[in-house]
Amino acid sequence: MAYLGELISIGVAFSWTATALLSEFGSKRMGNLTLNVLRMSLALLFSLVLFGVVTGDMLPLSASPEAIGWMLLSGVVGYVIGDFCLFQCYIIIGSRFGQLFMTLAPLSAALMAWVTLGQQMTKMSIVAMLVTLSGISISVLGRGEHHKVSLRLPLNGVLFAIAAAMCQGIGLVLSKIGMDHYQVTDGMPAWLVPFSANFYRCIAGVIGFSLLLSLRKKKAPSLGGGRGEVSLRSVFHDKKGLSVATATTIFGPFVGVGFSLMAVQYTAAGIASTLMAMTPIIILLPSYWLFHEKITWRAVIGAVISVVGVSLFFLGG
Repeated sequence: MAYLGELISIGVAFSWTATALLSEFGSKRMGNLTLNVLRMSLALLFSLVLFGVVTGDMLPLSASPEAIGWMLLSGVVGYVIGDFCLFQCYIIIGSRFGQLFMTLAPLSAALMAWVTLGQQMTKMSIVAMLVTLSGISISVLGRGEHHKVSLRLPLNGVLFAIAAAMCQGIGLVLSKIGMDHYQVTDGMPAWLVPFSANFYRCIAGVIGFSLLLSLRKKKAPSLGGGRGEVSLRSVFHDKKGLSVATATTIFGPFVGVGFSLMAVQYTAAGIASTLMAMTPIIILLPSYWLFHEKITWRAVIGAVISVVGVSLFFLGG
C-alpha cells in the first residue's frame, strides 16, 4: 500500500494527542516516575497478552541478541531519559508547550538517520519538513499568546522539553536499527515485529524508571511543579489515577509507540517523525472541547500550513 508508513505516522499523532493530555493530568496527580513505572508495567502486560493471542506464546522469541541490545538501548534513550524529561516538562510548562518543543524530534531523527543509516531526504521532503514544522509552531504559538515562548516559560521546563525531543528522535532511529536485525519466524506475522521490539524497550523502561523512583524517594520529591511522587501502593487505591494510567499506556507505549515503530519500517525515520509531530495541531480541538481554550486565527493558519506541508510529502515521495 502506497504511503503506508506516512498514514500510520498520522494515526500515531492522534494517539499521542490523547497521551499528551492524559499524561499531563496523570503526572501532576501521581508524579512523573510513579506514572511511568505503572504505564511501562502495564505496557509489558498488554504485550504479553497480545503475543499469547496472536502466536500462542507470550514471549517474543524471534529477536536476535543484536536486536534486543539495540531495543534496550532505545528504551533507555527514548523511554527512561526521553519520557522522564517529557513528563517533567508537562508538569512545569504543560503538555501544550511540551508538544511544541517536540517538533524538534524530526530534526533529531533525520540527523541521526543520516549519520547511522545513511538515509537521504529529497529536496521536496526537506521543504515539506520545514513547512510542516513552521505550521506547527505558528499554530501552537498562536493560541492566545502574545509573547515569545522563551520569555514566558521557566528555563528548566524548556530544557526538559528540548531534551525530550532529542531523545525521541534518537530513540526512534535506534529502534529502526534494532528492527533491521529482526528475523521473522514462522507463526509470527511481520506486523507484530514492532510490538515485539517495543516489549524490550518497555523492559528497559521498567528497570530504569524503578531505579529512578527508588533514588527519588531518598531526595527531594519534585523537580518543579506537581505534587511530587506518590507511592505505587497508594496508586492502586486511586481509581481515577489507575484509569488515566491505563489509558495513557494504551495510547502511548503500547499502541502509539508500537505503531510508531511500524511506521519507520515503511518510510524514512525523518519523515515518520515529522508526521508524528503533528500532535500540536491535532490537540487544538480537544483542548477547545475539554478546556474551552480559544482557537485563534494564528492557530487556524498554522494548521493549514501544516496540512500543506504534509501534502508535500506525498507529492515529493
